[in-house]
Amino acid sequence: MRVIEEVGFEVDSEAALGLFETAGGKVDREKHRVRLTPERVQKLIRMAPSEVRLCGQDERHDIHLGGKRVYAGTGGVAFYIYHPDTNEKQLATLEDLKRLAKLVDQLENIHLFMLPIYPNELPAAQVDVNRFFAGLDNTAKHVMGGVYTRDGARQVIQMAEMVAGSQEALKRSSLISMVICGISPMKMDEQYADILVAIAKAGIPVVCSAGPLSGATSPVTLAGTLAIQTVDSLMGVMLTQIVNPGTPVIIGSVASTIDFGGLRYLSGAVEMGLLNAAGAQIAQSYQLPYYGTGGMTDAKVLDSQSGYESAITSLLCALAGANFIHNAAGLMESGLTACYEKFVIDNEILGMVMRAVEGIGVDDDTLALDLIKQVGPGGNFIAAAHTRQFMNSEHYQPALSDRSSREEWEAKGKKTTWQKAAAMIPQLIANHTYRLPDLTRRRVLSEIPGIVD
Repeated sequence: MRVIEEVGFEVDSEAALGLFETAGGKVDREKHRVRLTPERVQKLIRMAPSEVRLCGQDERHDIHLGGKRVYAGTGGVAFYIYHPDTNEKQLATLEDLKRLAKLVDQLENIHLFMLPIYPNELPAAQVDVNRFFAGLDNTAKHVMGGVYTRDGARQVIQMAEMVAGSQEALKRSSLISMVICGISPMKMDEQYADILVAIAKAGIPVVCSAGPLSGATSPVTLAGTLAIQTVDSLMGVMLTQIVNPGTPVIIGSVASTIDFGGLRYLSGAVEMGLLNAAGAQIAQSYQLPYYGTGGMTDAKVLDSQSGYESAITSLLCALAGANFIHNAAGLMESGLTACYEKFVIDNEILGMVMRAVEGIGVDDDTLALDLIKQVGPGGNFIAAAHTRQFMNSEHYQPALSDRSSREEWEAKGKKTTWQKAAAMIPQLIANHTYRLPDLTRRRVLSEIPGIVD
C-alpha cells in the first residue's frame, strides 16, 4: 500500500489514466504516474469477487478458483517443440497446438488448458483467434490464454459468445479467460491497458499478471520482489473494477529470479517456487483468486533436472494453496520450448502433487483401530478387506513410474520415463473425441475471418 501511495505506478494509456482519476487517484499527466491512498485501493479490491468460476464445455471440467482450492494447468507461449527421440527442436505450429489440446483433454491431472505454444506460421493478426479456436475446438476443458491485439481480443470474445450461445450465456458460464501482463516494475503500457479495459467491459474473467525478476526488475530480496509483484498485479485488478465493478479478476504471479552469472531468466529455481507460493498467501489475505506459476524447468532435455525442478516448484505452490498453477505441464528450456512427452510426465507429477494437497484424512475408518485389534502384534494387513477398500484412494497409483524389480524392468525393454510417455501419446490422442458441435463450428468459421481450419 505504501508503494502505491508514495511511489505510484505508470500508466501509458490516456483512457486508463482518466479512469484512475475518476476513481480518486492522484494522476500526474506529465509522468503518467498514478497514486492512490490505501483506503481507495482496498475499496477497489473489495469490489472484485473472492471466487471465480472457469467453465469447461463439459461441466465436469468447471473449476472454482478461490480460498485454498488448488488446480493445475498448462501455460506459456513456447515457440518450439522438443523431440526427445532426436534431441532436436522445431518451430511450433498450429497443428501442434491442436494436438496438444487433444492430449491435455485426456490427462486427468491437468485441469485447465492454457494455450501453451505460439503458431509460428501465422501472421500476427491471426494468432489470437486461431489459438483460442484451436483450444475450443479440441478440448472440453476451460481455455485460457493471452491476447496480443485489441482486434484479436474482440474476435476471441465474439467467437466465445457463439460457442456459449450468446453474450449473456458466456457471462454466466465463462468458457474462456484471458491473461494481461503488466511490465515490471510498476508499469502498464498503452496496448495492454486498453485491452484490459475491453475485457473488463465484456465481463470476461481476466488474470492480471506480472513477472518481476529478483535482482533485475525488482529488488534482489524475495520480500522486495513480492512487494513489486503485488503492486504490478493490483494495478490491473483496480482498473478492472473501475471499468466494471464485479469483473471476475484473478491476481497473477510469474515472479522469478535470474542467473546472476549470465543474467538469464530462470524458470526452475526454488526461489520461483517460494515467490509464487508466497503470492498465494498474499492473494488469500486480499480474498482474491490466485494464478501462480510452477512446474517449469530450465533443462534442455528430459533429464533429472527437468523432473526435480518441475516437481519442487509445483509442490511449493500447491501446498501454499495456489488456486491455479499455470505452466505446470509441458514446458522446458525456461518456457521457450514445449514437449509432448513432458505433458504426460508432468501429468504424473501433478497427480502426486494433488495427492499431497489432499493430505491425510483422519477418522474412525482410516485410523482402523478395530482392524489393528483384530490383526494384533506380528500380523499383517495384506488380505484385509480394509486394505482393498482404501488402497487406491489412499495411495496414488502412477502410470509412468517404474516400481518393478530390475529384472522385470530389463525384461520389459529397460524403457526410460520419457520413452514410456512417448508410447502413451498416440493412443491418448487417438482416444480423443471432443469437437465443437457442427452447427456452432460452421457459424464460427463463416462469421469470423482469419481462422485456419
